[in-house]
Amino acid sequence: MAKQKHNENFNIIATTLSGLEEVLAAELRDLDMEYIKVGNRAVSCSGNLRQLYEANLWCRTAIRILKPIKNFKARDEKDLYEQVQKINWADIFDLEQTFAIDAVVSHSTFEHSLFVAQLTKDAIVDQFRKKTGERPSVDRIRPDFRINLHMHENMVTLSLDSSGDSLHRRGYRLQTNVAPLNEVLAAGIVALSGWDKKSTFIDPMCGSGTFLIEAAMMAQNMAPGLFRRDPFGFENWKDYNEQLFEMVWNTAEAKERKTPQAEIIGYDIDPDYIEAARTNIANAGLQDVIKIEEANFFETNAPAEQGVLVMNPPYNERIQSDDINLLYKNIGDTLKNNYQGFDAFVFTGNLEAAKSIGLRTSRRTPLYNGPIDCRLLKYELYRGSRRSGGEE
Repeated sequence: MAKQKHNENFNIIATTLSGLEEVLAAELRDLDMEYIKVGNRAVSCSGNLRQLYEANLWCRTAIRILKPIKNFKARDEKDLYEQVQKINWADIFDLEQTFAIDAVVSHSTFEHSLFVAQLTKDAIVDQFRKKTGERPSVDRIRPDFRINLHMHENMVTLSLDSSGDSLHRRGYRLQTNVAPLNEVLAAGIVALSGWDKKSTFIDPMCGSGTFLIEAAMMAQNMAPGLFRRDPFGFENWKDYNEQLFEMVWNTAEAKERKTPQAEIIGYDIDPDYIEAARTNIANAGLQDVIKIEEANFFETNAPAEQGVLVMNPPYNERIQSDDINLLYKNIGDTLKNNYQGFDAFVFTGNLEAAKSIGLRTSRRTPLYNGPIDCRLLKYELYRGSRRSGGEE
C-alpha cells in the first residue's frame, strides 16, 4: 500500500445501524466529506487521511469507518480466492501483525459469511507463506489489523477497518443495567429528536444514563472518540501519521465547551441504576453537566416550560414489567398532565403496549434495538387543550 498523502482523497464507507443513515450522513457533511451517498446501514463518501481520523473521533452514529481497497465480482470459490490473492498483502500489513476478517454476505450464491471469511483468510495466509515460508496469525478478538469483506449478489468490497474495535464502545460506560442501550443508537435517537442542545433535556427512566451522556456530549461538543481506551485500527497501518492524528486529537480536545450548555436531567426509580448512571457520568467527566436523582417518573413534573424528553421504557423483552399495558398507559397520562410544552420521544420494542399511551403520535421512526423491531414515537405535548379539540 503506497503511503497515503494526507491531503489526497480516497473512498470511505461509514457503517451504522438501520434507520440512522441520514443522521450519519449529516455528521460526515459536518466533517466536509465529499460525494456523500446514503446506503443501507452505511454511508459512502470521499475524504482524506485527516478526515478519516476525524470521522473515528467525531462520528456519534458510526460503528466502523472503512477504507475500501478493492472491488470485484466473485462467481465462485476459486474466483474469490484468486481475486484476494491479487492484492499484495505484505504492502498492507506485516507478517508479525495479527489479523482478522469480518465478512458480511447478502443475496449471494455464497451462503455463509463464515465460509467466505475462511476462504479470504486462506488466500492471504497462503500468499505470505509462499513468499516468506511463514504465515501471519489470526486473532479474532483483538487483531492488529481488521479486514472487512462485504459481499452483495457476488459483488465484493474488501476494505481496511480504520476503527478497530466498534466505535459504539465509547469507553465511559463501565457500569450498565440489565438492558443497556447501544451508545450509537442512543446518540442517533437524541439526534432524531431534533433537540437544539440548549433547551432542557430529560430522560425520566434513565437506567445507566446512556441517553443523558450522549446528549451532554453533543451539547458540550465533546468528541466521543476521546474516551476510547483501545487504539484505533489505523494506528497499526503502515501509513499511520502520528503527527496528523495528534493534531486531530488536540483540536478535538480544544473544541469542547467547558461550561454547561443545557439543563440535562435524569430520573430513575431504582437506586442501583442511579448509582450506575452516576459512575458512568463521572467517567465521562460530565458530573457538572448532568443532574440525576432517584425519582418515580409518574410523580415528576416538567422542570421547564419546554424541552425534549426521551425515554426507553421496558418492552417485556429483557426487563419484565408486571402489567406492561398499564405501565404504558401511566406513561401517556404523566406526559399529558405533567409535561405540557415538551416534545416527548418514547423508544420501544413493544408496539402493542405502546397503543396504551393513548396520545396521538406526530412521527413514528422505525429503528432496531439489536434484533428487536422498535419505533421511536414522537408526541407533541401542547399546553392546555388544542383548539382543534384536545390531544385525543
